Amino acid sequence: MALDIDAIRAQIPALKSGTARFDAPGGTQTPQPVIDAVAEALAAPLANRGRTTEGERNADRIVTGARAALGDLLGTDPRGVVFGRSATQLAYDLSRTLARTWAPGDEVVVTRLDHDSNIRPWTQAAKTAGATVRWADFDPATGELLPEHIEAVLSPRTRLVAVTAASNLIGTMPDLPAVARLVHGVGALLHVDAVHYASHAPVDLAALGADTLVCSPYKFLGPHLGVLAARPEFLETLRPDKLLPSSDAVPERFELGTLPYELLAGATAAVDFLADLVPGVHGGRRERLIASFAALEAHEDTLRARIERGLAGLGGITVYSRAARRTPTLLFTVAGLRPAEVYRLLAEQGIDAPAGSFYAVEASRHLGLGDEGGVRVGLAPYSSAEDVDRLLTALGGLPR
Repeated sequence: MALDIDAIRAQIPALKSGTARFDAPGGTQTPQPVIDAVAEALAAPLANRGRTTEGERNADRIVTGARAALGDLLGTDPRGVVFGRSATQLAYDLSRTLARTWAPGDEVVVTRLDHDSNIRPWTQAAKTAGATVRWADFDPATGELLPEHIEAVLSPRTRLVAVTAASNLIGTMPDLPAVARLVHGVGALLHVDAVHYASHAPVDLAALGADTLVCSPYKFLGPHLGVLAARPEFLETLRPDKLLPSSDAVPERFELGTLPYELLAGATAAVDFLADLVPGVHGGRRERLIASFAALEAHEDTLRARIERGLAGLGGITVYSRAARRTPTLLFTVAGLRPAEVYRLLAEQGIDAPAGSFYAVEASRHLGLGDEGGVRVGLAPYSSAEDVDRLLTALGGLPR
């Protein structure tokens, strides 16, 4: 089943500006139903969660609904869904909690493929605990992070491995189930950064083998906040810092202060929007999400292939997104032009394709691009063939 791109685009007010947007990996544009959900939550009575007043009940309904929606999106128990300000904040909170059980001689594994939010929280927590950090490198020639790259740095002292489900810089999608088997084989935990992955593929916490996983709704048509998912039974074993009067229940013990109810309402609306990308599909929300992502992957793969063919025909362009399994995210450089200059020249023509390392600074350096990075083109449910053709025409006309 194909996506009705015109119908999707008609529901996203920001696209009326006429800009061809390839900046989705940094954050997608917002559909009107999500905007409406945020506004309606703020317009109705709201109070701290409870069951006595209308405001309390509204807040409780929003939180419960958001946990159910994100549980459906991530294929996990809603009781294991934790909300926070961002995926970065949640990673820091989790790393500090887990690091209390680490000691000198323990080892933590991070990879050079990852966004820095899945590197620095772990390396800094390891340093505080006196644990050793071990690095898994990916192959810069292919962009692949293979299970054997992880296996090479595992040992009986490994306590945790942090790895991305998809690189936000070059799109590489490692074989996480194979990685999980290796990690669990040495008795370690697997923490997965699914911030980029969750925008393009259906997530199933158990199938991926993740013990903990983070994502960000603003990368899949929602508002700005972060989500952490884990089995409730695992969360019960963790004792994070919290205020004395605040709830000690899971998942509330991990949520500091009052939740942003309006953003949670928007996150639910974003999941519902994704679930309805393909009209007429029957079943529950999880089943409809699976169907939507199948159609979305087909749409984005078609456009990605169109871009790749076009770039190959232009000459003077080096593409660094080469892995066999990857998201529709392409990083490239143009001979004779700095990435930031390409970004500026495209922006002058109404095409938004940002440049940089996008916080994946270790990956950018490992590719030989330093901190300057490259030009990144990313697709979203609202990306169109017309956008792609505008991009390719503009790249073909750049001064060399």
